[in-house]
Amino acid sequence: METLVPAFVAVLIAQLFDPPARLAAVLGDRFPGRAGVFAGVALAQVAGFALAAGGGAVLAAGISPSARTLVLALALLAAGGGGFLRLKLKDRLETWRIGGFATALLGVFILAFGDRSQFLALGFATWGGSPGLALAGAGVASVAAGGVAVLLGERAWCGWPQRPARIAAAALFLIAGLILALRALRLV
Repeated sequence: METLVPAFVAVLIAQLFDPPARLAAVLGDRFPGRAGVFAGVALAQVAGFALAAGGGAVLAAGISPSARTLVLALALLAAGGGGFLRLKLKDRLETWRIGGFATALLGVFILAFGDRSQFLALGFATWGGSPGLALAGAGVASVAAGGVAVLLGERAWCGWPQRPARIAAAALFLIAGLILALRALRLV
């Protein structure tokens, strides 16, 4: 459980401001069958997090506990640093004509591949020694954020004042990452 809840919280916070959720909102507006879009988003996110958790399991097997903590610290620091950037959705996939499910599945998988949420999942899978729980926490968080984005649509998803919340979340990630890094390096 020490991996499940932190992975869920961290990924949920990161997903609120990341492009995959915004793309899910855009696709939820465009395609009338929101269930197909939601299924595509969910499958894409879980597949990406499964790769991240698998990578974390492989990485954890060959490094010390302090190095595992440092991997998580770097993931949190990267998430914090990325939170200060305003990430725009560069492609709304308007030219894709393959249906709501396939567009959501491929578009979200490609867009989310290697983003800060997946790096967080890799960090938690490496740190906690339980890649399955890291996958479960990150997967549920991303599916929840994506599902809400699909249901709300782009106007409602992007209509709230995100900048102050994004900066506060970034600061929390940076503080947590700095504390873990100092502990991993045995400086505190």
